[in-house]
Amino acid sequence: MAKKESIKIAACDCNDNCDHHECHCSHCYDMELAAMNVPLDTLFELSEFFKFFGDTTRIRILQILLGGEISVNDIAGKLNLEQSVVSHQLRILRTANLIKPRRDGRKMFYSLDDEHIGSIFKIGLSHILHKKEGK
Repeated sequence: MAKKESIKIAACDCNDNCDHHECHCSHCYDMELAAMNVPLDTLFELSEFFKFFGDTTRIRILQILLGGEISVNDIAGKLNLEQSVVSHQLRILRTANLIKPRRDGRKMFYSLDDEHIGSIFKIGLSHILHKKEGK
């Protein structure tokens, strides 16, 4: 990602005297991100990243993995899908580094790659539920 630059904002919601160098509020962080010169190839990577969330089966798998590591067979059972269908989607998620595999003998187990993936899922779901409630 592009080098983080210090940006001076005239005013901040968190503190009228905020010079934006010491502040860590979400408003200042958003202002920094908006002002960053993010390279086009990085923005392309971000758009490609979000495409992996564009399939209901993959979203359902990610939801299950929020609960922790689970085997392919158990995922297939919870989704009432053939193991081959689940394995195909797991392969896509693994290629995108959204999940990580672990082998135990002949069984494969999967978990979320890191806490960012769970956070993205939760924020997206929160946004959808917020809009459904009309708030």
